[in-house]
Amino acid sequence: MSWEPKIVVIACNWCTYAGADLAGSLRYSYPPTAYIVRVPCSGRVEPEFIVSALVKGADAVLVGGCHPGDCHYRSGNYKALRRFKLLKRVLEELGVEGERVRLEWISGSEGKKFADIITEMDAKVRELGPNPMKGV
Repeated sequence: MSWEPKIVVIACNWCTYAGADLAGSLRYSYPPTAYIVRVPCSGRVEPEFIVSALVKGADAVLVGGCHPGDCHYRSGNYKALRRFKLLKRVLEELGVEGERVRLEWISGSEGKKFADIITEMDAKVRELGPNPMKGV
């Protein structure tokens, strides 16, 4: 059995999840390696969620939220950005490649952008290989 990457997508309900839905509706293709988890807001994403996904077998994690200034909860995406920057530095210190975790602003009208980002992440993870944190 060959290895296939697993990309966990933690998607804001209002923007990124809607963008993923639009990608499907418009039939933009992207690899089936993405597993989408819908959250109310990217600001609700705790660093522990990302670490837990990596430890439990995800090869990469994408956190998607509304564009800055467009958050339905006013400042949730700014909170997500602050947390994400700190977590990424910690993960890199632990030997997790920076390309395995990503934060993107994807609106509900950006289905193509969603598909392109997943396709790009899939290719990068295949290049990196399996996640070194898996099962730690």
